[in-house]
Amino acid sequence: MPETLWRASLVLALYRNRHVAHARYMQLATTCSDGRPANRTVVFRGFLGESDSIIVVTNLHSAKVAELQSIPWAGVCWYFPMSREQFRITARASIVDGNTAEAALTRCEIWRGLVESTRRSFTWPEPGSPRDSAQPFMESETDPENPPANFGLVVLHPVEVDHLELDGNPQNRWAYRLDEAGRWQGREVHP
Repeated sequence: MPETLWRASLVLALYRNRHVAHARYMQLATTCSDGRPANRTVVFRGFLGESDSIIVVTNLHSAKVAELQSIPWAGVCWYFPMSREQFRITARASIVDGNTAEAALTRCEIWRGLVESTRRSFTWPEPGSPRDSAQPFMESETDPENPPANFGLVVLHPVEVDHLELDGNPQNRWAYRLDEAGRWQGREVHP
């Protein structure tokens, strides 16, 4: 599969900003069951194979999983400070858990690639559950080869990408859309 123009631009932005640790952080917006927006910061973990699909990790007990299972659309806003670029992505999301055959290998590979402190966060109590500050915080060591049942992936399958280069005058902006035949169409637009 040939690399799409927007993905090539995103890969270049990641490369140009490789010395900025937080350049791998992006904002992920979902929709709550009552229709309100929910937004959080997630970490880019790569692409699914050679596809354009973006991977982030999640605790399967987190609110975003229920939100995406109910309404599988997500918005991403990603800013790269060194190159002064912004990518806004509209994507259909899928959840990969321990029972998902598709991307199971990727789930295990990503688990093995996480640092131990991140892996340990999956041994913490369920996200959003009450915390008793009088009790010591408990976490356990993990098996680096076998992810726990609550470790999952959110796979974002982009359908629209808006790429804005803020450097320069005038600024540059491109809009990309996946057509009904599964081909990307792109055009330069006014910033």
